[in-house]
Amino acid sequence: MKDTKDYKIATKLAHLSSRPEEYNGLVNTPVHRASTIIIKDFDGFQNCFQAPYRYGREGTPSSKAFEQAVATLDNAYNAIATSSGLAAIISVLNAYARPGKTLLLPDNFYGFSRGYCQETLAEFGVNCKYYTPMIDEEDLRAMIDDSVSLIYLESPGSLTYEVQDIGMFVKVAQEFNIPTACDNSWATPVNFKPLDHGIDISIISATKYISGHSDAMLGVVSCKDKETYERVLKTVRQSGNCPGSEEVYFGLRGLRTLDVRLARHAEAGLKLARWLQSHDAVKTVLHPALEGSAGHENWKKYFDGASGVFAVVLHEMDCKKIEKFLNNLNIFQMGFSWGGYESLIFPEQLSDWRISKPWDGDGYLMRVHAGLENMDDLQADLEQALNFLK
Repeated sequence: MKDTKDYKIATKLAHLSSRPEEYNGLVNTPVHRASTIIIKDFDGFQNCFQAPYRYGREGTPSSKAFEQAVATLDNAYNAIATSSGLAAIISVLNAYARPGKTLLLPDNFYGFSRGYCQETLAEFGVNCKYYTPMIDEEDLRAMIDDSVSLIYLESPGSLTYEVQDIGMFVKVAQEFNIPTACDNSWATPVNFKPLDHGIDISIISATKYISGHSDAMLGVVSCKDKETYERVLKTVRQSGNCPGSEEVYFGLRGLRTLDVRLARHAEAGLKLARWLQSHDAVKTVLHPALEGSAGHENWKKYFDGASGVFAVVLHEMDCKKIEKFLNNLNIFQMGFSWGGYESLIFPEQLSDWRISKPWDGDGYLMRVHAGLENMDDLQADLEQALNFLK
């Protein structure tokens, strides 16, 4: 299929970057394992920077196929694959970080990225200021001065799942001519396209839903225009950042079933979230698709759907009881990632994380990822384990 622009997303996902005419009829773009790429002659050497492929670290047909597919889904000028989601985030931050410049970051910013800002960028004289995720327009404007070089959004945010008012941020940023970036790992282009709403850069941890099988580390950055793309690409290449050959293959393969899997994850996640709302052991459920969750109206306004990741705050604070609850789960397992086929749960206390507004929760927070198992089995597993909190 040569042109997919007029098709619905399910059709696009099935056919983007599939070029059987180039690979002897093969439906999937093959894995290209390459470091050295031979240059035909001296004239080619003199013009090697114009060649489509020059060195394996800078791209292969495999990585380009994945990047072009994601760029098309995001309605972007182009996309850049990286070695992980964290690498994608840091590449964008580095592209706009300069001594004396300020990055505006949400207080629910991904923890390892936050660590990089506080422990590395700060040493190079970059100011990182954190804003309350649900900041209003007046307070956002008050944080902006001539030093601000990037406004970063994470929507929904890590662990507490606030959905920001994307349009408000874009309006203010464009007024001050400040670029914007948004982490879109939770929704993926299936459920939200940041660039369509005026965001300049979309970042996805493709380790999660895009790869979808808990066996690949991969990130991707989509850029709205050539200038933005070249700025981020320069940072990526100068840092030696590149994805593995197998990983971009897994990423492209994962795209084929992304919408089908995401719908199943979302259905299971919402069912569990609604059931947990009424459970005696649960203080609150943090899920963008639930009324009462922070930014629910923004989710309805900007997003086309949900995913399977959300959080639950338990009443219980006793570590021994929390240990019994977690150790007696049979299907849910503890793990640092999400987005794969398996259900995961992860305990977290946020009191030390918050800077702009301290976390006021007084119970254990559990990040829940609903996998592809039977939904009734997942609910039963949580129910029997929650009984250990009584």
